Amino acid sequence: MRILIADDEPLARTRLAALLHDCDGAEVVGSVGDGDAAMGACAKLRPDLLLLDIAMPGLDGIGVARRLAALSDPPQLVFCTAYEKHALTAYELRAADYLLKPVRIERLREALARAEALRRRATSGDATLLAHAHGAPVKVPLRDIIWLSADDKYVTVHRAAGDALTEQSLKTIEETFPDRFVRVHRGCLVPAERLIGLKRDPDGTMRALIAGSDVTPEISRRNLAAVRKLMRGG
Repeated sequence: MRILIADDEPLARTRLAALLHDCDGAEVVGSVGDGDAAMGACAKLRPDLLLLDIAMPGLDGIGVARRLAALSDPPQLVFCTAYEKHALTAYELRAADYLLKPVRIERLREALARAEALRRRATSGDATLLAHAHGAPVKVPLRDIIWLSADDKYVTVHRAAGDALTEQSLKTIEETFPDRFVRVHRGCLVPAERLIGLKRDPDGTMRALIAGSDVTPEISRRNLAAVRKLMRGG
Protein backbone atom coordinates (compact mmCIF):
# COMPACT_ATOMS: atom_id res chain seq x y z
CA MET A 1 0.00 0.00 0.00
CA ARG A 2 1.40 3.37 -1.08
CA ILE A 3 1.17 5.81 1.86
CA LEU A 4 1.47 9.59 2.18
CA ILE A 5 2.11 11.15 5.62
CA ALA A 6 0.80 14.65 6.41
CA ASP A 7 1.75 16.18 9.78
CA ASP A 8 3.16 19.58 10.71
CA GLU A 9 5.54 18.04 13.26
CA PRO A 10 8.73 16.65 11.64
CA LEU A 11 9.32 14.25 14.54
CA ALA A 12 5.79 12.86 14.19
CA ARG A 13 6.36 12.27 10.47
CA THR A 14 9.67 10.55 11.18
CA ARG A 15 8.13 8.31 13.84
CA LEU A 16 5.24 7.28 11.59
CA ALA A 17 7.65 6.47 8.77
CA ALA A 18 9.69 4.31 11.15
CA LEU A 19 6.59 2.45 12.32
CA LEU A 20 5.46 1.89 8.73
CA HIS A 21 8.86 0.38 7.94
CA ASP A 22 7.84 -2.48 10.25
CA CYS A 23 4.40 -2.93 8.62
CA ASP A 24 4.24 -5.53 5.84
CA GLY A 25 3.23 -4.11 2.47
CA ALA A 26 3.53 -0.44 3.53
CA GLU A 27 5.48 1.93 1.27
CA VAL A 28 5.92 5.60 2.24
CA VAL A 29 5.75 7.61 -1.01
CA GLY A 30 5.80 11.08 0.52
CA SER A 31 5.82 13.20 3.68
CA VAL A 32 4.42 16.75 3.92
CA GLY A 33 3.87 19.32 6.66
CA ASP A 34 0.54 21.03 5.92
CA GLY A 35 -2.87 20.54 4.35
CA ASP A 36 -2.23 22.38 1.09
CA ALA A 37 0.91 20.33 0.52
CA ALA A 38 -1.10 17.19 1.27
CA MET A 39 -3.63 18.05 -1.44
CA GLY A 40 -0.85 18.68 -3.93
CA ALA A 41 0.95 15.48 -3.04
CA CYS A 42 -2.27 13.45 -3.35
CA ALA A 43 -2.80 14.81 -6.87
CA LYS A 44 0.81 14.14 -7.88
CA LEU A 45 1.61 10.88 -6.10
CA ARG A 46 -1.84 9.21 -6.09
CA PRO A 47 -1.28 7.38 -2.76
CA ASP A 48 -3.54 4.54 -1.66
CA LEU A 49 -3.66 5.91 1.89
CA LEU A 50 -3.19 9.29 3.56
CA LEU A 51 -2.11 9.34 7.22
CA LEU A 52 -3.40 12.75 8.23
CA ASP A 53 -2.92 14.99 11.25
CA ILE A 54 -5.77 17.38 12.12
CA ALA A 55 -4.17 20.43 13.76
CA MET A 56 -2.02 21.87 10.96
CA PRO A 57 -1.38 25.45 9.80
CA GLY A 58 -3.54 26.74 6.97
CA LEU A 59 -5.79 24.00 5.67
CA ASP A 60 -6.32 21.59 8.57
CA GLY A 61 -6.88 17.85 8.38
CA ILE A 62 -10.68 18.08 8.43
CA GLY A 63 -10.52 20.55 5.54
CA VAL A 64 -8.27 18.18 3.60
CA ALA A 65 -10.67 15.29 4.23
CA ARG A 66 -13.65 17.32 3.00
CA ARG A 67 -11.83 18.26 -0.20
CA LEU A 68 -10.74 14.70 -0.81
CA ALA A 69 -14.31 13.46 -0.29
CA ALA A 70 -15.36 15.47 -3.34
CA LEU A 71 -12.94 13.58 -5.61
CA SER A 72 -14.01 10.60 -7.69
CA ASP A 73 -11.13 8.41 -6.53
CA PRO A 74 -9.71 9.71 -3.23
CA PRO A 75 -7.12 7.83 -1.16
CA GLN A 76 -8.21 5.98 1.94
CA LEU A 77 -7.86 8.17 5.01
CA VAL A 78 -6.59 7.49 8.53
CA PHE A 79 -6.40 10.37 10.99
CA CYS A 80 -3.42 10.48 13.37
CA THR A 81 -4.07 13.14 16.00
CA ALA A 82 -3.65 14.05 19.64
CA TYR A 83 -7.33 15.01 19.99
CA GLU A 84 -10.30 12.71 20.56
CA LYS A 85 -12.97 15.34 19.88
CA HIS A 86 -12.89 15.03 16.08
CA ALA A 87 -13.53 11.28 15.95
CA LEU A 88 -17.22 11.48 14.99
CA THR A 89 -16.51 14.00 12.23
CA ALA A 90 -13.71 11.78 10.96
CA TYR A 91 -15.97 8.76 10.56
CA GLU A 92 -18.70 10.86 8.96
CA LEU A 93 -16.05 11.74 6.38
CA ARG A 94 -15.56 8.00 5.79
CA ALA A 95 -12.15 7.78 7.45
CA ALA A 96 -10.94 4.19 7.66
CA ASP A 97 -9.65 4.72 11.20
CA TYR A 98 -8.80 7.31 13.85
CA LEU A 99 -5.51 6.92 15.71
CA LEU A 100 -4.49 8.86 18.80
CA LYS A 101 -0.90 9.94 19.31
CA PRO A 102 1.44 8.49 20.28
CA VAL A 103 0.48 5.92 17.66
CA ARG A 104 1.09 2.31 18.67
CA ILE A 105 2.27 -0.07 15.96
CA GLU A 106 -0.50 -2.58 16.79
CA ARG A 107 -3.18 0.04 16.15
CA LEU A 108 -1.37 1.25 13.04
CA ARG A 109 -1.38 -2.26 11.61
CA GLU A 110 -5.10 -2.56 12.36
CA ALA A 111 -5.73 0.77 10.60
CA LEU A 112 -3.72 -0.31 7.56
CA ALA A 113 -5.65 -3.58 7.33
CA ARG A 114 -8.96 -1.75 7.53
CA ALA A 115 -7.90 0.81 4.93
CA GLU A 116 -6.68 -1.91 2.58
CA ALA A 117 -9.97 -3.80 2.88
CA LEU A 118 -11.91 -0.63 2.09
CA ARG A 119 -9.62 0.17 -0.83
CA ARG A 120 -10.11 -3.25 -2.38
CA ARG A 121 -13.84 -2.95 -1.90
CA ALA A 122 -13.89 0.44 -3.61
CA THR A 123 -11.79 -0.68 -6.58
CA SER A 124 -13.89 -3.80 -7.12
CA GLY A 125 -17.07 -1.76 -7.57
CA ASP A 126 -19.73 -1.16 -4.94
CA ALA A 127 -22.49 -3.72 -4.60
CA THR A 128 -26.14 -2.70 -4.36
CA LEU A 129 -29.24 -3.87 -2.52
CA LEU A 130 -32.54 -4.10 -4.41
CA ALA A 131 -35.29 -2.21 -2.55
CA HIS A 132 -38.42 -0.11 -3.10
CA ALA A 133 -38.88 3.58 -2.31
CA HIS A 134 -42.14 5.46 -2.90
CA GLY A 135 -43.49 2.40 -4.71
CA ALA A 136 -40.66 2.24 -7.23
CA PRO A 137 -37.74 -0.20 -7.38
CA VAL A 138 -34.34 1.24 -6.52
CA LYS A 139 -30.81 -0.13 -6.28
CA VAL A 140 -29.27 1.14 -3.06
CA PRO A 141 -25.43 1.18 -3.01
CA LEU A 142 -24.20 -0.53 0.14
CA ARG A 143 -22.08 2.54 0.91
CA ASP A 144 -25.32 4.57 1.28
CA ILE A 145 -26.86 2.27 3.89
CA ILE A 146 -26.75 3.69 7.42
CA TRP A 147 -28.41 0.70 9.11
CA LEU A 148 -31.00 -2.02 8.49
CA SER A 149 -33.94 -2.93 10.70
CA ALA A 150 -36.47 -5.75 10.39
CA ASP A 151 -40.14 -6.01 11.27
CA ASP A 152 -42.56 -8.88 10.69
CA LYS A 153 -42.56 -8.65 6.87
CA TYR A 154 -40.00 -6.22 5.50
CA VAL A 155 -36.50 -4.93 6.15
CA THR A 156 -36.18 -1.16 6.26
CA VAL A 157 -33.10 0.29 4.58
CA HIS A 158 -32.22 3.48 6.45
CA ARG A 159 -30.29 5.97 4.28
CA ALA A 160 -29.76 9.72 4.04
CA ALA A 161 -31.95 9.91 0.93
CA GLY A 162 -34.90 8.42 2.83
CA ASP A 163 -35.94 4.97 3.99
CA ALA A 164 -36.57 2.18 1.51
CA LEU A 165 -37.96 -1.33 1.93
CA THR A 166 -36.49 -4.63 0.79
CA GLU A 167 -37.98 -8.11 0.78
CA GLN A 168 -34.60 -9.67 1.45
CA SER A 169 -34.23 -10.88 5.03
CA LEU A 170 -31.47 -9.70 7.33
CA LYS A 171 -30.07 -13.23 7.27
CA THR A 172 -29.89 -13.22 3.47
CA ILE A 173 -28.21 -9.80 3.41
CA GLU A 174 -25.76 -10.87 6.12
CA GLU A 175 -24.84 -14.06 4.23
CA THR A 176 -24.57 -12.29 0.87
CA PHE A 177 -22.27 -9.56 2.21
CA PRO A 178 -20.50 -11.18 5.18
CA ASP A 179 -17.74 -8.56 5.37
CA ARG A 180 -20.01 -5.53 5.04
CA PHE A 181 -22.44 -5.80 7.96
CA VAL A 182 -22.37 -6.65 11.64
CA ARG A 183 -25.44 -7.94 13.48
CA VAL A 184 -26.09 -6.07 16.72
CA HIS A 185 -29.34 -7.89 17.54
CA ARG A 186 -31.80 -10.20 15.80
CA GLY A 187 -33.59 -7.29 14.14
CA CYS A 188 -30.70 -5.00 13.17
CA LEU A 189 -27.62 -4.95 10.95
CA VAL A 190 -25.09 -2.10 10.89
CA PRO A 191 -22.49 -1.54 8.13
CA ALA A 192 -19.12 -2.44 9.65
CA GLU A 193 -17.56 0.79 8.38
CA ARG A 194 -20.25 2.89 10.12
CA LEU A 195 -19.89 1.26 13.55
CA ILE A 196 -17.88 3.93 15.38
CA GLY A 197 -18.32 3.06 19.04
CA LEU A 198 -20.31 1.59 21.91
CA LYS A 199 -22.05 3.19 24.85
CA ARG A 200 -23.58 1.78 28.01
CA ASP A 201 -26.93 2.99 29.36
CA PRO A 202 -27.37 3.48 33.12
CA ASP A 203 -29.26 0.18 33.24
CA GLY A 204 -26.30 -1.63 31.66
CA THR A 205 -27.73 -1.90 28.14
CA MET A 206 -25.03 -1.67 25.47
CA ARG A 207 -25.79 0.39 22.37
CA ALA A 208 -24.09 0.90 19.01
CA LEU A 209 -22.98 4.33 17.78
CA ILE A 210 -23.51 4.71 14.04
CA ALA A 211 -21.81 7.30 11.83
CA GLY A 212 -24.46 9.42 10.14
CA SER A 213 -27.31 8.61 12.54
CA ASP A 214 -28.52 9.54 16.01
CA VAL A 215 -30.11 6.10 16.37
CA THR A 216 -28.30 3.88 18.89
CA PRO A 217 -29.64 0.33 18.51
CA GLU A 218 -29.34 -2.05 21.42
CA ILE A 219 -26.63 -4.70 21.20
CA SER A 220 -27.83 -8.08 22.39
CA ARG A 221 -25.73 -10.14 24.78
CA ARG A 222 -25.47 -12.80 22.11
CA ASN A 223 -23.83 -10.41 19.63
CA LEU A 224 -21.82 -8.22 22.01
CA ALA A 225 -18.59 -10.23 21.81
CA ALA A 226 -18.56 -10.13 17.99
CA VAL A 227 -19.25 -6.38 17.96
CA ARG A 228 -16.45 -5.73 20.44
CA LYS A 229 -14.07 -7.84 18.37
CA LEU A 230 -14.88 -5.80 15.27
CA MET A 231 -14.29 -2.56 17.17
CA ARG A 232 -10.84 -3.85 18.15
CA GLY A 233 -10.09 -4.46 14.49
CA GLY A 234 -10.62 -8.20 14.61
